[in-house]
Amino acid sequence: MRGTTVRGVIHWREATVERLCEEWPGAATFDVALRDPTSETISALAYTDLVGTPQPGDRVLLNVGALDRGLGTGGLALIVAIPDRLPADPKSTPGHVVKARYTPLQTMVLGVDEQESPHHDVLREATGIDQMPVVMADLHSAVPAILAGLRQDQSPVRAVYVMTDGGALPIAFSRTVAGLSQAGWLAGTITVGQAFGGDLEAVNVHTGLLAAAHVLHADVAIVAQGPGNLGTDSPWGYSGVASGEAVNATAALGGRAIASLRVSEADQRQRHRGISHHSLTTYGRVSMAAADLPVPLLGGEFGERVLEQARQLAADSLGRLALREIDIFGLEDALCASPVRLSTMGRGLDEDKASFVTAAAAGRFAATLISARRPGPQRR
Repeated sequence: MRGTTVRGVIHWREATVERLCEEWPGAATFDVALRDPTSETISALAYTDLVGTPQPGDRVLLNVGALDRGLGTGGLALIVAIPDRLPADPKSTPGHVVKARYTPLQTMVLGVDEQESPHHDVLREATGIDQMPVVMADLHSAVPAILAGLRQDQSPVRAVYVMTDGGALPIAFSRTVAGLSQAGWLAGTITVGQAFGGDLEAVNVHTGLLAAAHVLHADVAIVAQGPGNLGTDSPWGYSGVASGEAVNATAALGGRAIASLRVSEADQRQRHRGISHHSLTTYGRVSMAAADLPVPLLGGEFGERVLEQARQLAADSLGRLALREIDIFGLEDALCASPVRLSTMGRGLDEDKASFVTAAAAGRFAATLISARRPGPQRR
């Protein structure tokens, strides 16, 4: 079968699996040879919990739409099925929450907040998160940097990642999360909305935050989309607006919102140089609740530009955003200790240091709030 296009959005191909390349929990990549006149070998990703584990020689059906378009993070071939060797049906388990709903690969999970969950009674009674710090980030690449800032003084921190559905839906797509979990930098993961595959599943950000506080007993939660930010070069058309909505959810639950800024000194697009227009819109216009706004003292002309942008953002908020100037001494060393590779928009620490240091500064500020909370009584 050569290829079929459905309204220009899905391109199908058949291929034969040649070899396993890499695997991590819930996912694996393979070299596959296209079954067409080119016999081209390409890389393809399988979510093994959904489609099974392909073996060399298997015929597989691929979705190559994003690959054909040459997209960034998500621009790869996805194995949709192993038609000649379907996986066994999973054992019957409780749960009726459907994610990736009404798509061919919708999956049914047990929501932490639903009636069949052992945590249902806790979440039914929970009314807030008792000033738990919650760090918002626009990009998935900020998560390890925030954790580096949180952990810089080596104090134990129970950090929980709440993954929203603005980017990848399966958390298994993120090798970053797999590495952070394996290294013990994350105490747990919660996938909310249409995202799935976390240690816990939740219907929305609100119940995700409640589960972080009352089920996983987090000291701090980090809310960010999965890999694959979507932007359209328009003021409102980007998936990161969800960070502003997460600020509002945090405030509704009595948490302490911390607005991590998206900053770049290397992005070629002027709208993302200094403080990105995404952060300016998200925290300046989408969020309606109070939040702390950590800004790193980067120094030099670029650092002054970022500081001035942050001051203006805080001033325009009429007191809603509280500017927190953060010293960056030691943060680069903390970032170098990350157990996973740091990369944002294809740039590493040496290429866009300000991006990662800014996220780490938000983590450093959150750590001060955790220290201040610890002497008090343990919350339910």
